[in-house]
Formats: sequence, structure tokens, C-alpha cells
Amino acid sequence: MPPTVVVEDDPWTRLIGVVLDPTTSEERRAAFADFMSPDEPDFAGWCDALRARAGALYPSDVRLVPSHAQLRVNLAPARALVVESLPVGPQELACGPHLQVVHKYGAVLRNVNVAACDAAGVKVLSLRRRANIACAEHAFALMLTLARRMHRIAGMISVAQLSAAKLPYKPFDRRHAPGANWARIAGTRSLNGSTLGIIGLGEIGREIALRAAAFGMRTGYFQRTRLPPSEEEALHVSYQPLDTLLARSDWVVPQLPDNASTRHFIDAQQFALMKPGACLINVSRADLVERDALIAALRSGRLGGFAL
Repeated sequence: MPPTVVVEDDPWTRLIGVVLDPTTSEERRAAFADFMSPDEPDFAGWCDALRARAGALYPSDVRLVPSHAQLRVNLAPARALVVESLPVGPQELACGPHLQVVHKYGAVLRNVNVAACDAAGVKVLSLRRRANIACAEHAFALMLTLARRMHRIAGMISVAQLSAAKLPYKPFDRRHAPGANWARIAGTRSLNGSTLGIIGLGEIGREIALRAAAFGMRTGYFQRTRLPPSEEEALHVSYQPLDTLLARSDWVVPQLPDNASTRHFIDAQQFALMKPGACLINVSRADLVERDALIAALRSGRLGGFAL
């Protein structure tokens, strides 16, 4: 019998079945081959290489589970369990007497009872997700675009290009003054020394916080449950109530899950609380921001910029 691997269903974790389970549908295989084609044009060869490294785990019976109840039902024969947000503790471990490893699809282990796993002799692994790192990097790409006004000055390297953009060229007197910002673009700023407010310090929020420290930013955060002081210190963040965070932040980055409670989380009331001239960066879900309120805040000038 092939080993059983139970996997919390997610568009990303479905790739485990594509690689390890020969019974995965051709439709799903084709969908992933198409999705990964920009980086892995030889998707079949890439899968074969992973299977060679997987050893006894190929082939496996990969069971995708969408809920906690389904997770517990399928654990009895499982040797490995992969979870993103579903809880793993003594009850789940009791349902999986053959479990050898619990793998968290992420770096934050708050849904995995590590002590209970240790007591049961089950190894716990985690993964710093490349997609989360890329998302955090993209947030800074957007911040830098607004801070340095790159959307205004991209390609402006000649007098003719400035004139075409209705930015008449007038050189500074270099005999006495520097020549920086020769296109005279107003409103440029630096990330260093500014204040970043992150709403929701999950996997991506933490990646953003780590990079903010490297830029020399002050970082506050808000979420329902405050982190332990040791984690705040490691991430260089300070907890603030939401109203305070919005009032103090030069940059606001919401990082919240997509559900009914977070839809239009940033609305007219939140925009009114924001520091005048602050910028909103949304690399999460579009529905977090109420569109009409966003447009009104931009048109009024209260919001200094928005990037999605």
C-alpha cells in the first residue's frame, strides 16, 4: 500500500497531489503545467525530479481535505499531514496513530501544538513560503513607486520626453546648487524614518515587517490577538489600536483574510482616521477596500496615494 499523505486543500498545496499521487486527474496536471509554464516549461521533467527526491513517498495516496472534520476522518492511515490553518493538537494526533511528520505550509506554527507533537514522537516542519516573500517584496516595490514617484518619471530621461509629459525643463543653476530631481517632480519622499502600519501580522505581514526594519521604518501593527513581546522584538514592531495605527502611519498595508468580516474593512470611516497624505498599499484582496470611499479619499487629497 502506498503511504497516505493528508493535505489541507489549498490551490497551492494541490501541487503535492500532482507530484506524488498518480491518480491525480489529467485536468489538474494540465492546469498546473500551464500555471508553472513561465518558470518551468518542462513541468513533467520538474515533477520527475521531485519524485526522485521523494523516495518512498512516491507514489502516495494524497488526500485533500477542506475542513477540520474531514482532516480527522482521514488521519487514521496517514504517515504525513500538511496543514495551513487547520489546528493540530492532541485530538488530531490521536486520530493519526501512524503519523510521522506534521508539515506546516507556512512559517508561523500557532495552529500546531508543537509540544503535543514532540510528546507523540511526531516531527514538526515548517516552510517559509516563497509566494509570501514575493508578495512582501511587491508591497515594497509599490511603496517605492509612490515614494519616488516612479509612475510619473518612468522614461523621463530627455528634455523632449519631459515636454511631451507637460513638464517643462528648467535646469538648476549648477554653479551654486545641486542638480538632483532635475525634472522637478514634487512630493518625493523616503521610506527611511517613515511609519508603516500593518493590519494583520500573519505570514505576509511578518515578511513585510522584516523588510521595513531594513529600510529604517518604524512599524506598528494591529490584529485581534497581540503577539508575545519576544515576537514583537524579533520583528521590530509595536502593537497599536487600529485608530492610533491609522492616525500615525505614513503607509498603511492591510493583510487580512478574505471573508465576510473583512469585506470593505477600509471604508470611509477608516480613511477619515488616516494621517493626511498617507498612502494605502493593498497586496491582499481588493474587497478589503471600499471602492467609492477610496476614490473619494484620493480626489479629496486626504489619501496621498494608492497602489494595488
